[in-house]
Amino acid sequence: MANIPSKVTKFLEKSGVKYEEVTHKTVFTSYDKAATLKIKPNVIGKTLVLKTDNDLAMVLIPGNKNLDKSKFQKVLNVWRKRQGIKLVKKTDFISETVMKNKFKGIKLGAVPPFGKLFGMPTFVDKGLVKEKAIFISTGIYDKSFKVSPKIFEKLETVSGVFSKAKK
Repeated sequence: MANIPSKVTKFLEKSGVKYEEVTHKTVFTSYDKAATLKIKPNVIGKTLVLKTDNDLAMVLIPGNKNLDKSKFQKVLNVWRKRQGIKLVKKTDFISETVMKNKFKGIKLGAVPPFGKLFGMPTFVDKGLVKEKAIFISTGIYDKSFKVSPKIFEKLETVSGVFSKAKK
């Protein structure tokens, strides 16, 4: 059993974030994690990383949803306009190669949703924010963090509605 990368736990402790480590069998999808933990997939946070023109952004959506890229781009551009940053014309998922290079020591598909730790903004779907507790990735496949979604307010995230039902 692997350990959660220390840079992740140090980041949470330095940020004053309360979390509970939850050990479970090795899983690679939010649905498998929900089934293993016997919880609803809507309380699983699924971390996505997107290329936004020349930058990267981290997005956290409920495990039972898909990303609506056009809605996300609208939320992103409203935020960028407030920041005085050039608006984005195109958003897309990053390649596996970029993931491996950007998130060293983190398992692919298990990226923790703390963009600030990796030098990028984090966007959290409002569907997760309303839950009492959510389960998020730790950087490894057999442990998750159980946290209050209110932590994302502490971590300077942007919330919006940019998920859609799976077809």
